[in-house]
Amino acid sequence: MTLAQQFTSLRAKQERALVLFLTAGDQPIGDLPAILELLADAGADAIEVGIPFSDPFGEGPTIQDSSQRALDNGATPRAILEAIGKTQVSVPLVTMGYYNPVLRIGLRKYAELSQQNGVTGTIISDLVPDEADAWIEASKEFDLETIFLAAPTSTAVRLAEVCAKSTGFVYAVSRTGVTGAESQVPPEVSNLVASIRAQTDKPVCVGFGISTPEHVAMVCETADGAVVGSFLVKLLHQRWGTPGGAEAITAAVQALKAATR
Repeated sequence: MTLAQQFTSLRAKQERALVLFLTAGDQPIGDLPAILELLADAGADAIEVGIPFSDPFGEGPTIQDSSQRALDNGATPRAILEAIGKTQVSVPLVTMGYYNPVLRIGLRKYAELSQQNGVTGTIISDLVPDEADAWIEASKEFDLETIFLAAPTSTAVRLAEVCAKSTGFVYAVSRTGVTGAESQVPPEVSNLVASIRAQTDKPVCVGFGISTPEHVAMVCETADGAVVGSFLVKLLHQRWGTPGGAEAITAAVQALKAATR
């Protein structure tokens, strides 16, 4: 299922999307298929699979720490993509990471490996749309959706480029700074969503700092979906593989999904 198909289906049900992020390799790489399947069964509408990188400068402490643990565990982009390929889920799977590992493997090869292993699209956090033509070309060849970030500080020109070159959805960053669970979502995020909607009719999802059902409900008043990352990364680190852990993770995801309805 593509992201476009998923958002069409959700609109028909009058629901917003719950998009979950996890750092691949923070748990044993062989567990990744089971984790993805649990999250999908619990209610995730799409899942961002984080590709760990040694300099995750856009991330807060929780995801930085998880990336380092994953690297220490020996996680590599190829191993992660191969693990994704063993996953039996119907929801869209999107990889999220940084440009250096993609360049290292090669744009066309990375896109090919992604498609072969069931990846729907990609988010490359440090790739801006006006420098992304080569990656967009490789992505089109292998039917990958490309998602770019729009920030509160984005100029009108940059916002137009993000909207024009994003497929799947436009990722609206709720605030300046790095990722991380927050006590509240900045209310001005609705202004950013409105600015994006003035440029495009593509779905808009809001991420960074979304950590509670209340946050999700607030975001979904104006956006097409909410992205939850640091909260889930911490929960997986604490509970995956522990007694009752799967049940606790499922309950948390179910609560987040309920807030999109």
